[in-house]
Amino acid sequence: MIMNTQQPFIITISRELGSGGHTVGQLLAERLGVRFSDKELIKALREEFHLTTDAIEKLKGEKKDWLTSLLRKIVAMPKAENVVEWDDDFVKEYRPDLSSDEIFEAEKQILRGIAEEGSCVIAGRSGFFVLKDFPNKVDIFITAPREKRIERVMAKQHLSEQEAAAAIDRVDKGRENYIKRYAGTSRYDVRNYDLVINMDNVPDENAAVELIVKYLGVK
Repeated sequence: MIMNTQQPFIITISRELGSGGHTVGQLLAERLGVRFSDKELIKALREEFHLTTDAIEKLKGEKKDWLTSLLRKIVAMPKAENVVEWDDDFVKEYRPDLSSDEIFEAEKQILRGIAEEGSCVIAGRSGFFVLKDFPNKVDIFITAPREKRIERVMAKQHLSEQEAAAAIDRVDKGRENYIKRYAGTSRYDVRNYDLVINMDNVPDENAAVELIVKYLGVK
């Protein structure tokens, strides 16, 4: 395919924990010179404003550029150095007084606001579903063999093999339940994505970025 990079575009990266997908997304954003958004941004936005859906709507009414201002404060252009993949329970509630439905609705509005700001790479958070009606969008899924995922999580998070395996199982289950509940599909259904990359078939994250860039038709 050929993506029109002269117009605002969105690339969503769904990935398995330990696949290297987070790093791929960050390196891809750097390569394309656009913002990279992951769940740490969502967490920061929620904590900054104690967000619920109603709170977001109130902020929109009081200050039209609230998201733009906060994004400029929190999110710098991506850098290659110190790229680290970190993940915890995908459905963890940072504020126990909020229901998962409230969190999903708040995050959905935040993600859509980020996408409306301009070209970006968005990692996780069901972006393929939440942003399904946005034009000039490509959805990517990054997977890897279980043994390689365990090795990566052990190295990145300094865990034992047993601990890494347990973390992967917990996150896989949480993410699948989250997607099934709110998107009505399985995250493993390849029909949700334009491109699926098995990291077992590529040398490293930079090679995966090259594959994506080639697929996009970006020079």
